[in-house]
Amino acid sequence: MKPSDKTRLLQAIAAIPAMEPGKLSTFAIPGRSAAAGPYHKLQHWRDGKNHTRHVPPGELAAVQAAVDGYDQYQRLTRQYADLVIAETRQQLAGVKKKTRPPTSSLPKMRKSRS
Repeated sequence: MKPSDKTRLLQAIAAIPAMEPGKLSTFAIPGRSAAAGPYHKLQHWRDGKNHTRHVPPGELAAVQAAVDGYDQYQRLTRQYADLVIAETRQQLAGVKKKTRPPTSSLPKMRKSRS
């Protein structure tokens, strides 16, 4: 685990210009003509609730880029965590436990008091 790998990942995370968690979906409203166009919504879970918001056509590209940015952030942070975890395990494996000196099976002789 070279420090350059961690630095590269942190730089890539910092370079993400926009993030938006969730999933972008396309749907049609029943009873409306197809000419009304497809509608788009952004859904994500927060605090145990599903939050949904309508995405106007003019914002669609920016919202999609932000969702992609968040997905990239998730992948990069997972890679960073994997590197740090592997590094930690390697360091812990190198630390030896303190061992007690071997004990003799012979009974101890008391010193005489003179």
